[in-house]
Amino acid sequence: MGTIKNPVVHLRSMNIFQANKPFLIAGPCSAESESQMIEIAHVFREMPVNMIRAGIWKPRSRPGHFEGRGEMALPWLKQVKEISGKPICIEVASSEQAELALKFQIDAIWIGARTSVNPFMVQEIADALKGSEMAVLVKNPVNPDIELWSGAVERMLEAGMTNIAAIHRGFSAYDPTSVYRNKPMWALPIELHRRYPELPIFCDISHISGKRNLLAEIAQRAMDLDFDGLMIETHPDPDQALSDSAQQITPIQLGQLLDGLTLRRAGKFDSLEIEQIRQVIDTMDAEVVDIVGKRMELVRQLAHVKLKHNMPIFQKERWQEIIESRTHWGLKNQLKEKFMLRLFELIHDQSIQTQIDELQQLQHIENKD
Repeated sequence: MGTIKNPVVHLRSMNIFQANKPFLIAGPCSAESESQMIEIAHVFREMPVNMIRAGIWKPRSRPGHFEGRGEMALPWLKQVKEISGKPICIEVASSEQAELALKFQIDAIWIGARTSVNPFMVQEIADALKGSEMAVLVKNPVNPDIELWSGAVERMLEAGMTNIAAIHRGFSAYDPTSVYRNKPMWALPIELHRRYPELPIFCDISHISGKRNLLAEIAQRAMDLDFDGLMIETHPDPDQALSDSAQQITPIQLGQLLDGLTLRRAGKFDSLEIEQIRQVIDTMDAEVVDIVGKRMELVRQLAHVKLKHNMPIFQKERWQEIIESRTHWGLKNQLKEKFMLRLFELIHDQSIQTQIDELQQLQHIENKD
C-alpha cells in the first residue's frame, strides 16, 4: 500500500475528537420530528454521549423512501444543543448543505460514504468550509479504496480543517451470505491509521452491523483495535424509525452496550512478557523474509531452466499442486484455508513476476550480444 510522503498539515494537537476515549457519537439515523429530538436531548444530557448525531438530509439508494426533513430540522438541533449541553453533528453531501450547517452553527459534520467516493463533491464541501472552525468526520467510501478515503481526508486538511477524524463504516459488497450489512475489512482503517497516526478513527458500528444483535461484537472489536470512538444510531423507539430501524437501539440499550465494553490500555507501557514475545516474533519475521528471499532466488534459477527447455512460465498443474499441498500443511498447523490461499496467491504472483523479469533481462542480454 502507498505511503503519504508529504503530510498536508499537522492536525490540531488537541483535536476535539480526542477529548475523551472512547469518544461517543450517538443519536437517531434521522431527525424525524422536533419532539423526537427533544426527547433524545433530555436523555443524553445524563449519559456519557460526547456528541449528538442526526441525519437531516438522507441519501437513500432508491426513491420513495424517507429522505429526511431537510433545513426545517436544523432549528430543532439548536434546541437539542441547548437542552443537552452537547455539540451536534449532521451529514452533508453538498456545498449548499455545508453552508447551511455553518449558518445554523452546527458543531460538526460528517461526509458520508456516497459522498467521499466522489472527489469533486468532497472538494466543493471543503471549499465551502474553508476558513471556518467546523469539525469534520470523513466516512470511508462505499467501495474499499484507501486512496479515495485518504484523498477525502487530505482535501479537508488542505482546506484548513484541523478538528478532523475518520469514520470506518464498512464497505458495500454484493454478498448475500454476509452476516454484516457492510463488510468490516479491518485492514483498511488500520492502513489509514498507519498513514495518519494522529488522525482519530471512529467506528460506525450501526452501518457495519445492520442488526442490533451484532452491535456489541463490532463495538468490542473496534475497542480491541484501539479505535478512538464509536458512532451508534440511537432512537427513542427504533422499531418505528423512518429509516434504518433494524440497526438502531434505545438509549437504555445504548447504556447496556457501553457498560459491557472492555476498554483496552492504549499506547506504550512496560511489560516484560509482551516485550519477550515481540522479540521472538521479530526474529521469526526476519526468518520468514529471509526464506522468501531465498525462494525467489530459486525462482530465478527456475526461469533459466524454463527458457532452456522452451517452457511456459505458468504451469497450471504445478499451481494446483501448490494450492492443495500448502492448504493441507496450513490446516495441520491450525491455519485457515482462506489465509493459506491468499498467502500463496501472493507468493505465486510474485514468483511469476520474478520469472518474467528474469526472462526479460536474459533476452535483453541476448539482444545486446
